Amino acid sequence: MPEYIRLSPGLRERFPGLAAQIVRFTGVTVARESPELENYKEEVAERVRERWDIEELREHPTFRAYRDFFWKMDIDPTKIRPAAEALIRRVLRGNPIPRINTWVDAYNLVSIESAVPVASFDADLLEGPLLMREAEEGEEFLGIGMKKPVVLSGGEAVIEDGVRLAAIYPYRDADHSKVTMKTSNVLMLMCGAPGITLDELEESAALARRVLPRFCGGTTSK
Repeated sequence: MPEYIRLSPGLRERFPGLAAQIVRFTGVTVARESPELENYKEEVAERVRERWDIEELREHPTFRAYRDFFWKMDIDPTKIRPAAEALIRRVLRGNPIPRINTWVDAYNLVSIESAVPVASFDADLLEGPLLMREAEEGEEFLGIGMKKPVVLSGGEAVIEDGVRLAAIYPYRDADHSKVTMKTSNVLMLMCGAPGITLDELEESAALARRVLPRFCGGTTSK
């Protein structure tokens, strides 16, 4: 049976249909880069160019669902785009897919192919089971690449591990639990939104189970 992140009652009531599927990986090896992965990036980019037209993305039901969710979170999706859409737009504009490390690069490809945003956490750096809830006013969050924490207004969808925040859902992961070349166990989230079906999340998860072990080894939950 698929595993999903727990939602607080308030967030569940506020956003019926909101869900994020969990996929667990153990014994992975994360490297700086991989020639095989770089070749696979080109394959994915070619499929993206064949599948999508940049002018049609805005009104496509999948991207519209994430954009609508962003607006309800008081996030302007024309300035901070949902991750999958941002990556697809990058490819369609002829820009290279970012190179971070083999794990992040590979899950970005999963996001591009499935149109579902993906998040990953070093499972050994999480303090406990994840919970998605509404942020409290004044909570601080330090995301990947941020020089100083942001102070949350309250009401944002956030993910906590029982001790501290692991993400602002679904677009910014915390710096403290990011996947690095020291990581060996990963908790991945296939990030849904109201209007995104569980079948879509499962298809994205199935793709991740095929792609990530190909480039990073390890075993995965079913």
